[in-house]
Amino acid sequence: MVTLACNTGQHLTSQLLNSYLHLNMRDICPHGYADEDLNHCAHFVSHVLNVAAGSITCRGMSATKAAGRIGVCIRVHELFAACEEVGFYKDASAGQLASGVFVFVCAKNNPVRFQPRSFQNVPRKHVGIGLGGEIWHYSNGKDMVVTATPDDFRKHYAKQINELYFGTFPKNSFPSSLNCGR
Repeated sequence: MVTLACNTGQHLTSQLLNSYLHLNMRDICPHGYADEDLNHCAHFVSHVLNVAAGSITCRGMSATKAAGRIGVCIRVHELFAACEEVGFYKDASAGQLASGVFVFVCAKNNPVRFQPRSFQNVPRKHVGIGLGGEIWHYSNGKDMVVTATPDDFRKHYAKQINELYFGTFPKNSFPSSLNCGR
């Protein structure tokens, strides 16, 4: 695996996202919030983009506090609410998809609101980072970062009819290489 120098630039790349592939949350979270019985999809994408939104962060939930590092969002619905713009994935612009967006999947009948940005905190919801036709996400079943196509991501929960949504990254977020965030 290629180890990238600390990239805290403004552009998300597939090379940066690929540097997280197959890593477990214990390799990603500097605060050690990595219990394999928990859902880490929002946690993963928030570490990649340094999103500290929400009422509860990984730092707040952990006994280990890494000096100089923020805690990041660990709840999917709170991450959705922090996005600058949200909508149906099929309506995201080519520019948005080329520069990267959060991709959310939940049941089509989950009441999702675009203004104000919200959806119910239901058990069967998931988020990844979409870039260039691929979605990087934390597979809670495999306990590691994996990729999927949008069609496969839509099927994340097999026993329900799912919808995909996009969310643009919060203004204060920025992509960073592993172990290089703020």
